[in-house]
Parts: sequence; structure tokens; C-alpha cells
Amino acid sequence: LVVTTAAAEKIHRSLAPNTEIAVRLEVGSGGMLAWLPQETIVFDQVRLRRSIDIDLAPDAQLLLAEAVIFGRSAMGETVTSGELLDRWRVRRSGALVFAETVRLDGAVTETLARRAIAAGGVAVASVLKIPGGKDDMTTIRALAENFRGEVGISAWNGHAAVRLVAPSGEILRHDLMMALRALHSHPLPRLWMN
Repeated sequence: LVVTTAAAEKIHRSLAPNTEIAVRLEVGSGGMLAWLPQETIVFDQVRLRRSIDIDLAPDAQLLLAEAVIFGRSAMGETVTSGELLDRWRVRRSGALVFAETVRLDGAVTETLARRAIAAGGVAVASVLKIPGGKDDMTTIRALAENFRGEVGISAWNGHAAVRLVAPSGEILRHDLMMALRALHSHPLPRLWMN
């Protein structure tokens, strides 16, 4: 199953409570899930808490991609402040095999400007492939000259994770599409081509 969205998701500012998104997915025996929503665009003073919980059968496969763009740079928008909490948990047969939490709180632009965080990038994405390994690393690294932003990959314990950072949503989409095509044997959803 390949799942996507009809358009980019937009999360606007909140002056009071957080926006909460909770995704719960199960992939049964012999199943393969490609979770490929289009980008999430967040605006200044956003307050977003998103959690993604996935349960995999022992032989299930997963390709999970999530991208976040901080403001629409083509419109001159920036995300000066806000809160983003993005939490992923993946379990196989009930045992935790992958856990990640990203939190940006307060001065978002200043945090993203830090060299070790995004070096000024305003668009980020993560891709997780299970099972994944050294072949995936070799494939992504072979594309290095074609990426327009920063792209890195690591593999361990039968998993592969790709991290992407870009100065704009357009560049991120270009790099993300290249990475997904390299990691996934099926064509990307048609909606990604618009």
C-alpha cells in the first residue's frame, strides 16, 4: 500500500492550544507500507505536536517519509517562533525498534540557523526504510552530486534512515523525490508530480 496526501498540509499559528496530530499504523504479515504524505508547511507561531506510531509484523516492510517546511520562502514567510514536537515510534512484533523525537521550541529561525541543526535551512525531511541497509547507503551516496541540499544516510540493525535539509521547499522536494525513487521500487504517487 502506498499512502499520500492530496496536497501539502498547512499548520497555521495558534495563540492557545497545540495542534495535535496522532497517526497510528499497523502493517500485517507480508505487508508493505509506503507512507509518503506531501510536505507539512508550518507558519509563524505554530504549535504542533505530531506523533506517528507504527506496528510491524515480523516480515512487514516500511518506507516512511515526512517533510516539514518552515514558512513559504517564495511568499517571504519565515517561522520566527513556535513549537514543533515530532515523535516517531516503530515497533516490530511489539518490540520498539526505532524511536525519534524532534523538538523545536521558541526561536525557531535562530535554532535552524545553527550549523549543527540546519545551517540556515528552512526545509527538513526524514525517511526511514525497514528493512534497509548498506545497499541503500551505497545507492543514496551514489546520487550525492545530484542533490541540491544536504542529504545523509545511515544504516544499522536492518534499518536505513535518510536525513535531508534544504534552503527551500522546492529544493527539498527535488532531493526527497530522488531519495524516495532510489529507495522504493514503485513509482511515486502521481500527486507528487504536480
